[in-house]
Amino acid sequence: MSIKSFKVVLLFLLLLSISSCEKNKETGDKDYKSFNLYNNEWKSKRITHSIDFLSYTATEVPLQYYILKNAPENSVKRDSIILASSKERIVEIEFEHQNKEDLLLEEFTNKSYEESVKYMSFSIEKDFKVVTESNDTIKCNGVLFERNFKVAPFKRLLLYFNNIDPNETIKLIYNDELFGNGIMEFEFIEKPLKL
Repeated sequence: MSIKSFKVVLLFLLLLSISSCEKNKETGDKDYKSFNLYNNEWKSKRITHSIDFLSYTATEVPLQYYILKNAPENSVKRDSIILASSKERIVEIEFEHQNKEDLLLEEFTNKSYEESVKYMSFSIEKDFKVVTESNDTIKCNGVLFERNFKVAPFKRLLLYFNNIDPNETIKLIYNDELFGNGIMEFEFIEKPLKL
């Protein structure tokens, strides 16, 4: 084998090993979601339940990330917002069809598309609650339905909960009235971690 052929084979093997390392890294982190903002990064555990054709994925959103993203530039105001919000929790939940179909179609919800959108926007908050370590049950305080107008293959909600001790872990309980898949639990035994 010539030196030139040897270098080509060596280069090919090197590229193949780098490629496989990248794939392993992606696979290892698929259970976590990263939140990046202003050179800050948080990592949060993703919990997924799959029923029939539908996946439900819940992730606790780091409160500091959410406030930094939405708060004023003034650091004093931002710090006071962080302090005032210390007992709040935000959970992101995504619904996705295994074939990337629009989940709000009547064939999946038994409602018209318009009724499904209204349900996701205004009524779904009654389907969520959180149970804390100390067995307090907290109703959902509000929901934000992120409309993506069929650009992304999933539907996403942000759920807001108040009066939770910041040191406690939580369990999200969802009674799926929209798709009819019953009650499911998402237990967040890990808190979001700032890297």
